[in-house]
Amino acid sequence: MSIETISKEVKRIRKKYAEKDPYALCRAMKISLIFKSMGTDCESCKGFYFYQSRKQAIVINSDLPEELQRIILMHEIAHAVLHRKSSGIKAFHDFALFDETSIFEYEANIFTADYLLEDDEVLSLLNEDLSFFGAACRLNVPAELLDFKFRVLKRKGYKIIDHPMIASSNFLKKV
Repeated sequence: MSIETISKEVKRIRKKYAEKDPYALCRAMKISLIFKSMGTDCESCKGFYFYQSRKQAIVINSDLPEELQRIILMHEIAHAVLHRKSSGIKAFHDFALFDETSIFEYEANIFTADYLLEDDEVLSLLNEDLSFFGAACRLNVPAELLDFKFRVLKRKGYKIIDHPMIASSNFLKKV
């Protein structure tokens, strides 16, 4: 799935539900949200999306910081939007989010970055001469998520600075 296609889905979901907050969006989409203690070490599951018998649920690791839970929730909503109809796929579990080795994870990361980070807000911060990492800090997101947003912005035709990093698959292990 192309970045353009994913961005169209982001626009469609924003228009249909008119919700910016992932928790409100989850409720509006009638997806059950469950918080479960799953540990804090690098091998712990961060969250997963489950679809069976026309029922959808997202389970989030309640041991993680709240801001990270919000990002993981949006990532799992992305699976619900982009991958629910994938044949044979019943659950998406994320031990290492932002892992580009899986096309489903890559697509969910693009969706998450595009949904949570408004184009104008990111561009405004960059115009304030903030560094890439300074902008990520101000946006209160991991730099890796901002890396995915940069990919979206470039695909949309924006001329932006080259970012100093490429998101790695294991950055959440340090959380």
